[in-house]
Amino acid sequence: MAATVERSLFKYKESGTTSSTAVTTIVKHRFLGFLIWQAVQTTALLFLKSILFSPFLRNPLKPSFTASFAFIAFHVSLILFASSVFLLSTPHPLRAASPLELLLSSARIVFVPNSSSQPLLSPDFRYRARVSLCFVLFVGICGLSAVVSIVSVCWSAGAFSQLWPWKVIILNLGFRSFGIGLFYGIHYVQKRRWILQFPIVQRPSFFSFKMGIPSAITRALKLTTLGFLMSSFLSFGYPDELRGQLTVMKLITDQILLYIGTFMLFLCWELCHHLHQVLQTKRFIFSHPKGSAAAETNPSEPLLLTLEESMPRSLLQYLAYNDLCMVCESNVDSWRRAAFFEETGETYKRVVDVCLKPLEKFIRSLGEVLDSPSVESSFQLSNQLRPPSELLADSKLHESFDDIQLLAWCARVVSSLTVSSHTEDRYGVAQLSGSNAAVVSTLLSALLAVEALMGKKTNLESSHHQMDPTGIKWATLSSSGRRESAPSWGVAGRRKGSPLYTKAYSMADNLRTSIYCIVIAFHDEMLTSAKTGALDKDWTTTTSNKPPLYGTQELLLQKLRVFLDFQAN
Repeated sequence: MAATVERSLFKYKESGTTSSTAVTTIVKHRFLGFLIWQAVQTTALLFLKSILFSPFLRNPLKPSFTASFAFIAFHVSLILFASSVFLLSTPHPLRAASPLELLLSSARIVFVPNSSSQPLLSPDFRYRARVSLCFVLFVGICGLSAVVSIVSVCWSAGAFSQLWPWKVIILNLGFRSFGIGLFYGIHYVQKRRWILQFPIVQRPSFFSFKMGIPSAITRALKLTTLGFLMSSFLSFGYPDELRGQLTVMKLITDQILLYIGTFMLFLCWELCHHLHQVLQTKRFIFSHPKGSAAAETNPSEPLLLTLEESMPRSLLQYLAYNDLCMVCESNVDSWRRAAFFEETGETYKRVVDVCLKPLEKFIRSLGEVLDSPSVESSFQLSNQLRPPSELLADSKLHESFDDIQLLAWCARVVSSLTVSSHTEDRYGVAQLSGSNAAVVSTLLSALLAVEALMGKKTNLESSHHQMDPTGIKWATLSSSGRRESAPSWGVAGRRKGSPLYTKAYSMADNLRTSIYCIVIAFHDEMLTSAKTGALDKDWTTTTSNKPPLYGTQELLLQKLRVFLDFQAN
């Protein structure tokens, strides 16, 4: 039974890698630590609750069976909420089916006969339906947890027992608490707070948690006010037997206690959410301890095995890319970065490959939509008038940016490694293996695709007159290398302030910065190659048999020359 529960809890959190026990159980250990620290902070908040309720109690410090039972019930409800937050959390967005899609699919299952040749529901819809079911279950768990928590907190105060019968208390508070819990659950899902946000700067867990306490208190206070007002409107529909006979003073006392109880619950939930974010996004070092025999022989193997064998888009894979980015960009673990440049060059090529694959997949995904002739005017019509193929193209665009955090890490890793190879690569494996050219070509292709999505013309106005030092005149090319004019469909991508534009702008800035870092480090070498006419041979991997992932070879060279002149913006 215990093994079954464990598999159900960590099925989608583990990675499947067999590198070591410490690596494969990292998510489990963090979950257990999360439950322990959540219980500690909940106990501290319950003592704070006793202080807040003391003005309304005759004997606030007197122990009782009701208070002990309420203490245990509150902890159980918080464990239920914490477990649901853990199961729902993911480092990337999830696509859910809309209520209309679920309704139409249900009708199709009922009225359309099943066929063995063609399933009624596509695998993609089944996946999105499961995601929707997870969201609905989470909202229901929030409602149930709120009922147990608020009833236990308010009832343990002892004030309600003097006013109403216990059945009236449970029904009255339970109904309002359930509405409050549903409100919070819907807010949590709608605001996509279940997505793990990795911090830009890694700090110790204590300081990261401490920095988020003020915002958690502020958000809990706002949500408490909204949830309390909503539950107050719901109470107008109570039957007479649930209203009770209350004086004005007793009614005010009742509302104050309920407000404090709701605030305590939301504060616990907000701190629980913040603690979960801190612990799950904390950096994990995928390496043996420095100085050990395993670290001396092959310190990069645990990290590379995790990157290569882990489940795609899993939390463990994100942690591995985060650790790799920290190693490449900082000098804290310089001994681990130096191990990438070993004599054979196999380790360096493996690191570059695991970072270029997500970027190449991203470029292909954008290229399929950008070069599709069916999307020339897709955004000029409303969603109701657009055909399904255009709606699918729009969906693919948004899906391409779902892993923007991982893509940013990959771009930063290959850029930092390429820059480090200029001074740390004693054997020249980066240049001899062609990794530097592959990195530059991939980053340039990705930048061209993202800029095309944003509606930015990648050809220069003065490109008709632009000539390189060898006397070659460069022709004006389109952003894709296939059409002269920029696609007219990219209205949504060019609309500033839209989620898609914001992600595209962030990705373009990251790619531009990564390319500039390489250009600054190898500026003299690139200028020498440009003067001798070998810039394409030395710094791009495109040939007649292997065109770039997006754009053309001439366009990539033209874009690289813009970076050499420090005019890319």
